[in-house]
Amino acid sequence: MTEWQFPSELWEAIGLTLRLAAVTSIVLLVIGIPLASWLNNSKMRGIIFIETLVSLPIVLPPTVIGFYLLMLMAPQQPVGAAWVSVFGHPLPFSFAGLVAGSVLYSLPFAVQPFQAAFRGVGRELVQSALALGLTKRQTFRTIVLPLSKHGILTGVSLSFAHTMGEFGVVLMLGGNIPGQTRVASIALYDEAQKLNYGTAHAYALVLLAISFAILIGIAFLQRRQNAILLSN
Repeated sequence: MTEWQFPSELWEAIGLTLRLAAVTSIVLLVIGIPLASWLNNSKMRGIIFIETLVSLPIVLPPTVIGFYLLMLMAPQQPVGAAWVSVFGHPLPFSFAGLVAGSVLYSLPFAVQPFQAAFRGVGRELVQSALALGLTKRQTFRTIVLPLSKHGILTGVSLSFAHTMGEFGVVLMLGGNIPGQTRVASIALYDEAQKLNYGTAHAYALVLLAISFAILIGIAFLQRRQNAILLSN
């Protein structure tokens, strides 16, 4: 029977993975809320095309996303050249590059729950607030957001969990640099390739435990959100 091992490199990779997931989730919270609100309320032609682009990472192979982002971030391209001129180092194979790729890859896992939560707020409440003189922004901030908190937490949790399990995007954009881009999924694959199954088991066990805990939390939040919607 293979003996599980918990080397110091494991905690370094797990720590980097948790940091990547946390930063990605915060960025998605900041950009996802206004994006979801705009997608729900926009009357512009072609909005379905934009929604499709946002949802594309759900079905698009991660290596495809990683490849095109790698090309976009190359120092020879405008985006990559601008990053180098400001920060002095290339965006690919850096933590910032991983964050950029993770935000795009996990975007629909945050935006879609946000949209669903906002749609679940009763139109009567929104119309009443507007009739009482509140602006659309004030109504959104004081009524829609508080009533959507469980859906927002679900979106943040889903994007966190999705980032934790990334492989293709982070491999294409970050490679396998210890302490910088070697996240847990890459380390697990690397150990399995070396036939170090004891260490691979340790990585898999920690990732399984974290993922299971996150999913339990998401299920709890969804039940709370459904209860609120039924009570309304």
